[in-house]
Amino acid sequence: MPTSPSSEHVYRGRFAPSPTGRLHAGSLAAALASWLDARAHGGAWIVRIEDIDPPRDVPGAGESFIEDLARFGMTSDEPVVWQHDRYAAYEAALAKLTAAGLVFGCACSRKEIFAADLRLRLPPGVYPGTCRRGTGGRPARSLRFRVPSGTVSFTDRWCGSFTQDVEHAVGDFILRRADGLWAYQLAVVVDDLAAEITDVVRGADLVDNTPRQILLTRALGGEPPRYMHIPLVLNDEGEKLSKQAGARPVDVSDPTGSLERAFAHLGFPRIGADSPEAFLRVAVPLWRERIVG
Repeated sequence: MPTSPSSEHVYRGRFAPSPTGRLHAGSLAAALASWLDARAHGGAWIVRIEDIDPPRDVPGAGESFIEDLARFGMTSDEPVVWQHDRYAAYEAALAKLTAAGLVFGCACSRKEIFAADLRLRLPPGVYPGTCRRGTGGRPARSLRFRVPSGTVSFTDRWCGSFTQDVEHAVGDFILRRADGLWAYQLAVVVDDLAAEITDVVRGADLVDNTPRQILLTRALGGEPPRYMHIPLVLNDEGEKLSKQAGARPVDVSDPTGSLERAFAHLGFPRIGADSPEAFLRVAVPLWRERIVG
């Protein structure tokens, strides 16, 4: 059963899509859950467009997200944040982590890492620590976060307790990529800290990213937010809906019907409203009763 955060804090939530395509059923479910949770707590809901991966970002997709959300009755309570405007903040955070001895240069290619994993019998993709003590004169390709030993645990408001040994499950993870672009893990943490986000509501596919983000948050002197990871919307093959998996854009011509389907996915009964506004008015107290308690 989902659990509520303490009522003593001022709630600040966010919806942070990557603009790699149009809003689909999975992203609508995440947007709705995060919006309802913010409203049920009397808090703020902020939209952030995570457009730090130009090779994957689709021109105009961020703007379409904002427009489509408005059709569903959900608009950001504060100016929309665009990550392409936040590079100086990421630089400052990287400098702080470097000064603390938590960043090192890595010369390894992805192919070399997979070869080392095979040789060392590690799970595919786990960084084996090759460059922790230096690159041996090779030029650094990327910058990595030096992961401490031990486990990271948190209680998810939907999924319950979660524990991960980041060092062994992931290894030292990337902060700045070989192509010079900022890594998701650093950007999301820096932006959540800057916006004073208290509660993150998002899809269950990101639950195993959370321990890395907790480590970074603490390393930057912050307090991790509370997390809620909702069930994923899957396609007929059991895959997460995504542009890569051929997800269709959500039907904006029938916004109320699309909201009803997203709400049903989250385990709620049909409301039968005749407009997005009427739907949301009823959905907020239902969410408060069942999820917030």
